[in-house]
Amino acid sequence: MTDSSSYLTTTAQAYDAIAGVYAELAKGEPKLPLDRAILAAFAGSVRAAGGGAVAELGCGPGQTTAHLRELGLAAFGIDLSPVMIDLARRTYPELRFEVGSMEALDLADGELAGILSWYSIIHTPPEELRPYFAEFRRVLAPGGHLLLGFFEAEGGPVTAFDHKVTTAYRWPIDDLAKLAAEAGFVEIGRMLREPEPDERFRRGNLLLRG
Repeated sequence: MTDSSSYLTTTAQAYDAIAGVYAELAKGEPKLPLDRAILAAFAGSVRAAGGGAVAELGCGPGQTTAHLRELGLAAFGIDLSPVMIDLARRTYPELRFEVGSMEALDLADGELAGILSWYSIIHTPPEELRPYFAEFRRVLAPGGHLLLGFFEAEGGPVTAFDHKVTTAYRWPIDDLAKLAAEAGFVEIGRMLREPEPDERFRRGNLLLRG
């Protein structure tokens, strides 16, 4: 097993170090129509189920949390990086942002109507990911929704790669869906998007219900 405190510390420190540059690059995101479409589908699913609090886990500088608010969700953000959270709070002072870890959320059982994990599980070693889904399931209300964004393995196995910030992993979409199902999630839909000219890998999305 991986020493979870070690990879979490490494990830937090890596994002702390590049937070300012990352925030500049993330301005205006999400930009691509397919990305915006799956986020809109997630928001529509949460609203149709009655709405409620939605957490973006791994929110970074907060631009996608703000987009969820624009889509009508009561969204707030949580991130492992204190520097990212400081940036998010300064940029979006009207929104709630907290430092926290996806592996142990400071949230009550069933507190959330929705969770967005937008490329935030990518740095989790494969053998450590199962407890994350259990934690997502714990904090989601019955019938709550989870949207995952990740780098897809394009037919191969789970594969580590040299992400610009710190080591990340590409997942076969079927394998990730199976892990979610084992934690009690039901798949609603999936999307695969081919990489843009300035991107290296295919992007995957899974929309799930608890």
